[in-house]
Amino acid sequence: MRINIQKGGNLFTFFCLYIAQSIPMSFFSTVIPVIMRQQNFSLETIGLLQLLKLPWIIKFLWSPIVDRSTFRLKDFKRWIFSSELIYASIIFAVSFLDFHATPYLIIGLVVLSFAASATQDIVTDSLAVLSFDKKDKSLANSMQSMGGFAGAMIGGGALLLLYHKFGWGNLLPFLALFVIIALVPLLFFRNGHRDDIIRKKQEEKPAANDILGFFKQEGIRKQIVFLFLYYAGLIGVLAMLKPMLVDYGYDMKEIGVMSGIVGTSIGCLASFGGGFIVRKIGRHAARILFAVCTLITTIYFCLLVSVLPVNIATLHLGISLLWGSYGMAVIVVYTTAMDCVRPGFEGTDFTIQTVITHLSGIIIGVSSGKIAAMITYKGLFVVEMCIAAISLIYILFAFKLKAPKEKDETRITE
Repeated sequence: MRINIQKGGNLFTFFCLYIAQSIPMSFFSTVIPVIMRQQNFSLETIGLLQLLKLPWIIKFLWSPIVDRSTFRLKDFKRWIFSSELIYASIIFAVSFLDFHATPYLIIGLVVLSFAASATQDIVTDSLAVLSFDKKDKSLANSMQSMGGFAGAMIGGGALLLLYHKFGWGNLLPFLALFVIIALVPLLFFRNGHRDDIIRKKQEEKPAANDILGFFKQEGIRKQIVFLFLYYAGLIGVLAMLKPMLVDYGYDMKEIGVMSGIVGTSIGCLASFGGGFIVRKIGRHAARILFAVCTLITTIYFCLLVSVLPVNIATLHLGISLLWGSYGMAVIVVYTTAMDCVRPGFEGTDFTIQTVITHLSGIIIGVSSGKIAAMITYKGLFVVEMCIAAISLIYILFAFKLKAPKEKDETRITE
């Protein structure tokens, strides 16, 4: 279970790259709606801010370009440095603008910065797939998930407090500087290859099959259904958690501590531990174990709103179960996604799979509010419990033939 120094350094490099993406994104996604509401923008207009993350939904469209232009380590580094420098430059430029005077210009620049960040994510994911063997991919995914959770906690929590103290123009230059500093470990990154070439250069011309070929792989339908279902039992609970806490009389500060600090911290720790669990017991057992945790979480929330007393202790337990289950589920999703990529299209195939989980999350998240309004929170949690149960049953039957062959599932072949 020990990790050698070079491998540990490589894992740290990926953690830095992932947290460099997530902190500015979390900050902008949190602070811009607050500013707009303070300036009396309509809720409908603020609701359109969901489009800020559109580049992360459609990034699969340009992922083949990245895959076709990266076959040496320096190609990956060039893409990452270029994307992050654009990301940092836009953040720095925005610091000179006044949101009161140019709100739509700022929003447009933020969308462009998110596109640069999404491009970095494609390259980083592809490099992660190629840099770790099957046994250690779960550890790389721990770094990805931890970077996301830590970024959400810092960008949506600590930086929001600093923003109120120092202001827009004073804070953003330091945020841009952080993005650049986070690139420093990449300068020293090595992947163990004596030669700079780490994958075969593709000679054929770009084609629609660059993307569509993912869906033609043998056995890939099972993975797609798995990706669509695995988070679904948790997303509805996550989406309605804060409104539920408001309805129970908790103020923004208390909710921020419970969900924004305690919750994301638990998620970060669970992601770290989840990587080692997957490495130890294998993909198949981890799918089942984490699906059971998801089911237990939904059952707990059903009991919380119907049987158990609602207080700080019971809520903290529920929030810990929720974020802990989510943190572990992320690892199994990312790790199995890495197993289901075609040689030469690692960035494209991994991106497609993450987009599937995003689309599932959007559908469940949007539906959860309507479900809760029609049949109360208890009804929503019962629905989520049923989805979690269906996900577990699906895993037991859809992947049952792979478990006896070896501890980890075999890679899906083309």
